[in-house]
Amino acid sequence: MDSSFTAAMEALERSPDGPDGLAAPFVSVFPVTGASVSTLGDLLGSETLAATDEFSAHMDEVQFDLGEGPCWDAMRSARPVLMPDVRTGAPASWPSFAAAIDSERLGSLFAFPLRLGPLRIGAIDLYSVKPVRFDRDQARQAGAMAEVVSRQVLRHALEGVEAAERPSPLSRRVIHQATGFVLAQLDVSPEDARLVIQGHAFATSRSMMEVATDIVEGRLRFTKGIGGIEAVS
Repeated sequence: MDSSFTAAMEALERSPDGPDGLAAPFVSVFPVTGASVSTLGDLLGSETLAATDEFSAHMDEVQFDLGEGPCWDAMRSARPVLMPDVRTGAPASWPSFAAAIDSERLGSLFAFPLRLGPLRIGAIDLYSVKPVRFDRDQARQAGAMAEVVSRQVLRHALEGVEAAERPSPLSRRVIHQATGFVLAQLDVSPEDARLVIQGHAFATSRSMMEVATDIVEGRLRFTKGIGGIEAVS
């Protein structure tokens, strides 16, 4: 396995105190000039959490203001958006964004979705001043790194939510049971299963106890489909 990819995954998994260090590992692995990590949409708001340089942050701001561009498409579709040549590859659905970057020194743009469970929370944008291409292995590695970043971003956003609920022994037991259900449904780690429950509770403005009870009593389950993990009631 590529040593730079292994080192980047280890750096992302170390759970930094905040999101500031989540963009830099991408530049160390891939042939890109800069990277940014942003949340998008109503759940966590639209905000750049980390950027390796001013231009990366600027690209985020342009997309936030216009409501279109690769980061929005990646988040909404839950799929990567790969633009090895922005001069010939910008889709017609981005007329304003294409016009905004026309005069920029920009060759390639790549966006990878941030998601966990049914939650689509943002995107990672990578750019290069020269046109470059990602091969299949690079796209797979970027997707794997995005999965780790998704957990870190959501965990950071949800800090304090569980503490505010002050779970009772009963709720802890039900949440533990529900975690086992989700673990079996999705074949994920116990930590990720719990994060899925917590994230779903946050997204639906409910307590973890309420969501966990629905899971244990069969009113809510999570499934893996072509588009990723979905919540089924």
